[in-house]
Amino acid sequence: MREKLSKKKMLNKARTLFWSKGYHATSMRDIASAYGCKPANIYNFFTNKEDILYQVLVGAMESVITPILPIADDTDMDPVEQVRLIITSHLKVNLKYRRATALLFDMAMNFLPTQKQKKIVDLRDKYDKIIRNVVKRGVDSGCFPEIDAKLASFMIISMLARTRIWFHPKKGLSIDELADFIFNFAIGGLSGSDSPKALN
Repeated sequence: MREKLSKKKMLNKARTLFWSKGYHATSMRDIASAYGCKPANIYNFFTNKEDILYQVLVGAMESVITPILPIADDTDMDPVEQVRLIITSHLKVNLKYRRATALLFDMAMNFLPTQKQKKIVDLRDKYDKIIRNVVKRGVDSGCFPEIDAKLASFMIISMLARTRIWFHPKKGLSIDELADFIFNFAIGGLSGSDSPKALN
């Protein structure tokens, strides 16, 4: 347990430094200093700095996908509730490291070799496919009218991803309230309503 917690802390420190200083400007010594250990200790967990960046990005994607894996092929659960689960779980995971993660996905992934980039893209595609299938099941079951499932899933993902940039819990809106608003907004669009329901 101690080893897992130590590795997680190192990844968190590295994530923050990659965001604040930039990937190239951050050294293994910087990460060790932020963590409170010697640079050599970092190599007990990671091969090099590239490995750290890769694990940060893969971990971020896996943490978003894991909560919705159970609904990937679930035809029993109401698609509307599946949309709610996707939105709520994504926000609760994604906003924890909102700014750092947003910057890394937008810029630093290009620092990885092609094969490692492909792994992350494959995870993104897997996430996209789950949401697309949920929308399609909603259309097939009559919960939603005929709609382009691919385009609808991209719109939902875009709404969720952009919250990393502007959301701050001290500005009067909690994550739960934001999840409710986005859910109502998304369902309003999926159902063909002219406007989303107001927050309760």
